[in-house]
Amino acid sequence: MSGTSMDAVDSALLRFDGDTAQLAATLEYPVTDSLRDELGALCQPGDDEINRLGRLDLQLGELFAHAALALLEHAAVDPGEVSAIGSHGQTVRHEPPVDGVAGFTLQIGDPNTIAERTGITTVADFRRRDMACGGQGAPLVPAFHAQVFAAPGVDRAIVNIGGIANATVLQGEQLLAGFDTGPGNTLLDQWYSRHREGRFDRDGAWSAQGEVRQDLLQALLGEPYFARSGPRSTGRELFNLPWLERHLAGLPAAPPVDVQATLAELTAVSIARALQGAAAPPDEVYICGGGAHNGDLLGRLRAQLPASAVADTQKLGIHPDWVEAATFAWLARRRLQGLCGNAAVVTGAAGPRVLGAVYPA
Repeated sequence: MSGTSMDAVDSALLRFDGDTAQLAATLEYPVTDSLRDELGALCQPGDDEINRLGRLDLQLGELFAHAALALLEHAAVDPGEVSAIGSHGQTVRHEPPVDGVAGFTLQIGDPNTIAERTGITTVADFRRRDMACGGQGAPLVPAFHAQVFAAPGVDRAIVNIGGIANATVLQGEQLLAGFDTGPGNTLLDQWYSRHREGRFDRDGAWSAQGEVRQDLLQALLGEPYFARSGPRSTGRELFNLPWLERHLAGLPAAPPVDVQATLAELTAVSIARALQGAAAPPDEVYICGGGAHNGDLLGRLRAQLPASAVADTQKLGIHPDWVEAATFAWLARRRLQGLCGNAAVVTGAAGPRVLGAVYPA
């Protein structure tokens, strides 16, 4: 899994006993600064896109193959023991359908290269089949969340705070809804990198020093995406620094640290409102993704959800850093079994579909 933040390749090795998944080993594989910059540039329109896309597709295929093999070496597992690699790929463009206008999504990281270099059957391209039957193609994690985190008699929400945040709403063992809530870490990371040393605000230490600017917060919350209901997904195509700068331009100047605090509040408020709009506040909220390590952000989320107990998914048996990577191992297994991988109630698809294309070893 290489997510919106593009900070690393997250690799997870899963063992299955029936429908029970056990996390056997994990590894974070580095992405160079130069590759991250090239990928970030490709996420926005620019010159020579097809050539850049083709080169990066191959380069990422090699990178993902190295990451998978490094994980297996770390776990002392022979590649011949592995049934399949589930590769999400790197999203470089996600334009979901809106108001009846067809959308598209594109993830790169050549699966032919992964299968060839590793000698392991590879499953990839998980999102486009869902889109082909009218779905958003995202988020895909709620079906996995329901499989591994649902419990009878308990209303839970699972919130993945990556670059973009998404939420899964569970009523007992029933999957009620799932959706992207809006920006997670992406604006926080981009603003931090512009004004400070480093790629992210560790533990939210900088945002905790600032004051929330209510004029800016209300302007940002005026984005029409936040008013949408039902199946919805988004990405860096909408929530990026130019989007933030357009709002800043119409307001009195604010210190950068106050902008950072306001962006943290935006993430917390948009998550809380989305959960409250989908159902009554859940009894329990479990966080995964990089945002699980941001103490300031979690404090803001707890303040917005006073009736809910907020913890991370380690309490449910999977460390928050590895839930998304585990999802795509599970989805690869579903594909090989011929079982559906999407949840139509989440994506808005016409119905259940088997997701992913298979590239044999």
